[in-house]
Amino acid sequence: MAAFFQSLGKTITAGVVLLIILLIILAGAGGKVALGEHGWWLFAMRWLHITAGVMWIGLLWYFNFVQTPSMPKIPDDQKPAVSKVIAPAALFWFRWAAMATIILGLLLATMNGYLVQALTLQKPFTSIGIGAWLGTIMWANVWFVIWPNQKKALGIVTVEAAEKAAAAKRAGMASRINTMLSIPMLYFMVAQSHGGVAFS
Repeated sequence: MAAFFQSLGKTITAGVVLLIILLIILAGAGGKVALGEHGWWLFAMRWLHITAGVMWIGLLWYFNFVQTPSMPKIPDDQKPAVSKVIAPAALFWFRWAAMATIILGLLLATMNGYLVQALTLQKPFTSIGIGAWLGTIMWANVWFVIWPNQKKALGIVTVEAAEKAAAAKRAGMASRINTMLSIPMLYFMVAQSHGGVAFS
């Protein structure tokens, strides 16, 4: 059993299989599982959007709450383990989770029929629209500021030492901005369906 859970791929597959089994059991017990209906596809898209968002924001917060504050405490001879192994892997999942989150969010808004209304902040879609715009700014920061600068800071792209240090500062600042934006973004995303804010 321990060997099974040492494989991330097997663990994820097991999670999906467990979900399917639970849905089948729920349907067999008379639960309402409308597989294949439009409402179910909307829910499935929302679930995928949230799942991608959890990975994205989770990694953003990992960088800002754990990795960045811990780096000064790590002895110099051990720092390459983070900068050459952990950070590049985390940044891979970070940027692609951001991409998945925004694409799935756009698809979800389209399927719900409110994409234009949300992006133009029309009532009653102002909350989700604000959340979407904050998320879009964060996504742009990931792909056009954080990742290009992290490639220089981590030595994936070779640059002079001064440029490497400047790139690290730019990436760090954009990451902190995204951390700040994530707080209202999450609020407005959740507020749309839970009445956390009202625009009349």
